[in-house]
Amino acid sequence: MPIETHPSVQNPTLRQNSTAPHARYLVQKFGGTSVGKFVVNIARDVVSNYLNEDNKVVVVCSARSGSTKALGTTNLLLRAASETLKRKSSVGSLSNPPTPFANSGGLFGMSASTSVLPTPHQTPPMTPLRGDDPLAISPLTPLTVPQPDQILPEFNKTVDIIRVQHLDAARAAVRNPEVLQALEAEIERDCDWLRGFLFAAQVINEISPRSKDSIVGLGERLACRIVTAALVDQGIDAEYVSLENIIPEFDGEDSAVETTLDQAFYDRLALAVGNRVKQCGPRIPVVTGFFGPTPGSLLTQIGRGYTDLLSALLAVGLSESTSELQIWKEVDGIFTADPRKVPTARLIPVISPDEAAELTYYGSEVVHPFTMEQVIRRRIPIRIKNVENPVGGGTVIRPDEDGDGEEGEEGKGKGKAPTAVTIKENIVVLNVNSNRKSVSHGFLAGIFGTLDQYGVVVDLISTSEVHVSMAIENNIKERLFDRLVVELRKSGTVSTHRQMAILSLVGKQMRNMYGTAGRMFSVLAEGNVNIEMISQGASEINISCVIREQDAVKALNLIHQRCLSFQPEPLVKVQPGPWLL
Repeated sequence: MPIETHPSVQNPTLRQNSTAPHARYLVQKFGGTSVGKFVVNIARDVVSNYLNEDNKVVVVCSARSGSTKALGTTNLLLRAASETLKRKSSVGSLSNPPTPFANSGGLFGMSASTSVLPTPHQTPPMTPLRGDDPLAISPLTPLTVPQPDQILPEFNKTVDIIRVQHLDAARAAVRNPEVLQALEAEIERDCDWLRGFLFAAQVINEISPRSKDSIVGLGERLACRIVTAALVDQGIDAEYVSLENIIPEFDGEDSAVETTLDQAFYDRLALAVGNRVKQCGPRIPVVTGFFGPTPGSLLTQIGRGYTDLLSALLAVGLSESTSELQIWKEVDGIFTADPRKVPTARLIPVISPDEAAELTYYGSEVVHPFTMEQVIRRRIPIRIKNVENPVGGGTVIRPDEDGDGEEGEEGKGKGKAPTAVTIKENIVVLNVNSNRKSVSHGFLAGIFGTLDQYGVVVDLISTSEVHVSMAIENNIKERLFDRLVVELRKSGTVSTHRQMAILSLVGKQMRNMYGTAGRMFSVLAEGNVNIEMISQGASEINISCVIREQDAVKALNLIHQRCLSFQPEPLVKVQPGPWLL
C-alpha cells in the first residue's frame, strides 16, 4: 500500500499540519449535507486552504444526508433498527448464521472498534475469505453473499441502500484507484458488520438503547472514511479517528440507567477527545461525531445533535491552543432574516451568544445553545461558514468582552437596533380559561403538570390569574394532542388555533431600545397583520408575537424593513404577493 496506516508514520509526499510552536488548532465541523454533496470541495477548497504555518486543522463529520430526509444515513440506520424487530417466518438457517467481517481500521487509520460480534467486549479480528476460496461458503460468509434457499431479513434491503449510497459517494470523491479500492473494502466491511449486528439483534429480538447508539454511530464512521480518503486523494495526510470507545471508565452494565450527564462528564470527555487528537501528530485527524456508549444512551441523553456537541467538546479539549470552532453549512452565515423569504436580508458579521441562542430557539438553524455554551465558556469563538463559498468571512459568534454588549469596532452600535427577525411556523395556540373564576389556586400548577405529563414543550406563554395562552410546535401526534386537550379541560375551557407562526425580533439589550416594541406592533398593524398573542422574555433579548401563518412572509419583510435599521425609514407599502393570496 502506498500510504501507511499507523499514525506515527509520516509520508513526506503529503501535506500535513503545521508543527510550528505558535500554530493553533482549528476545529472544522461539516454537516451531513456538506458531507453528502461537497466532499471534494471540503478536501480541495476548505481543508487544503487552511493548511499553513498558523493552523493545525481537525475535521469532524456528521453522517451523510441523502437526496431526501428519509434517505439520510441516520434515518436509514434507524429504519434498519426498527425493521430488525419485525418478525418473519425465516431469516436463514441458524446452523449457518451469517457473521460479519472484522471492522478493522484499514488504510486510513486504526478504528477504535475491532469487534466481530455485537458485544461490548473486543475480540480479535477475523481474516476475510477470498471469493475464490473453497471455504468461502462457511459460517463466516457475510449476508452480501446469499446462500441457496436463504430468506434475507427485511433490514437487508435498507443496509443495501446505505451500502450503495456510500460506494457511489466514494467513487465520486476519490480518483486514486488504490485509495478507492481500500475505501470500498472498508465500506463493505462496515456494512457487513451492520448486517451481523442486526442479525444478532433479531435472533434475541431486542435492540437496547446502547445497541441503537452503536447502529446510528455507523453513519459517522462511514462519512469519516470517505472524507479521509478524499483528503488523501487531494494529497493531504489524513487519519481516520473513531471515538466509539473514548469513554473508558464507562461501565456498560449501567447503559440503561437514566443518569443526568453533568458538566463534569463533558469536561472529562473534552479532555479525552483532545488527548486522542493530539496523538495524530502532524496528520490531519478526521474525527467521528459519534463518541460511543454513554450513560443513559447517547440518543436519549443528547439526541441527534451529538456531532455538533462533540466538535465543541473537541475545541474545548484543545482550548489552550484552539483559535476557533468553524461550523460549515450551505449558507454564508447568520442573516438578519431568512434570505429565502426576505430579499433584503443582510449577513451579520458578529453576533453575541445570547442572540444566536434566541435565533435558534425561534426558528433559525444556528448552533444548539448547549453546544454553544461548551465553547463560549472557554471563550472560543464560533464561526459559521459556507462550504460553497470558503473565502467568505461568515458570521462569528463571539464571547462578550464585557457585559455591555460592545465588542470592539465590529460590535459598535449593538444595543441601538435589533439584530435579526425570525419566524417559526407550524405553531398551535392553546388557550385555557379557568372554570373557577374566584379560585385561581392550583390553576397554573394543574396546567403545567399536564404539559409535563405529555412531554409538551411551550415556546411562548402569556398568563393572567385565570387565563393561559400557550404557543407550541405542532409536532404532536393527533391522537396524543386530543388526549392532551381532554386533560386540560379539567382545568378550564380550552380553545385551539392552528396554522399559526411565532414572529421574533431579537437584539442584545433591547431594554435600552426605547420604542422598539411599539414600532414593531405599529408596523404589523399598518400592514394589516393581526397579532394573536404577545410575549417578551425576562432577559429582554427578544420580543415575540403569534400571527397567522399565512401572514408570515409579509410580516418578516415589514419588520425587517422598518425595525432592523438604525434610522427607520417611512413605511413603504408592500406590494401584493403570494402571502396575500
